[in-house]
Amino acid sequence: MTAVDLDARMNDVVYVGDEGLMGEVIEIEGNLTTIQVYEETSGVSPGEPVESTGAPLSVDLGPGILDTIYDGVQRPLDVLETKMGSAFLDRGVDAPGIDLDRTWEFTPEVAEGDEVAPGDVVGIVPETASIDHKVMVPPDSEGGEVVAVESGNFTVQETVVELDTGEEIQMRQEWPVREARPTADKQSPTAPLVSGQRILDGLFPLAKGGTAAIPGGFGTGKCVTPDTPVLLAETARRSSRRQPRS
Repeated sequence: MTAVDLDARMNDVVYVGDEGLMGEVIEIEGNLTTIQVYEETSGVSPGEPVESTGAPLSVDLGPGILDTIYDGVQRPLDVLETKMGSAFLDRGVDAPGIDLDRTWEFTPEVAEGDEVAPGDVVGIVPETASIDHKVMVPPDSEGGEVVAVESGNFTVQETVVELDTGEEIQMRQEWPVREARPTADKQSPTAPLVSGQRILDGLFPLAKGGTAAIPGGFGTGKCVTPDTPVLLAETARRSSRRQPRS
């Protein structure tokens, strides 16, 4: 869609029309702004308002991600289904990526007087029965000395650690999707994944930990192709070997 005289920058999130459909700025030429709308646009007509958020498309990072089902722009589908009372969602509906009201048990890993830098772990949250969420100093933080730290149950928006610079660290971080998340070390996939399907192993080999896509139209068999790799991949074979004999 194209908007006229919109005060926005490239990749800014905008809301289009009276229903507030989410979109993203993909081109700006003069006073014309081209928007990629991430929802069905039928019925939207010229003259409807377009509002810019002034911020790029971002995601919420924090406790609560692992047990939530999202769409492509991190809208929690289970929350929206409850909100709408149906699995069929109306256009323009939205909800925070993670629950802002739920409390989590935060156990500090730092004490007052400790020096911390971006990426340092300041606390642990048991996100699931088997996975601990490590709360870290944000990558864009200046770091500093811990002057206050709390232990207990908090929402993701409450301050759990305060630095001498005045920075307040929460369990929730917001991060632009088009900006690479900094890492201390990143391992590239090098070992082959032996799928047992010759057309893949011979003509389109995959690496363990890598990513592949199978594009195609409806009914062309996209979902059939991964059946063999899933059933015959090494992890499946190893788990089958551990099964007791009858």
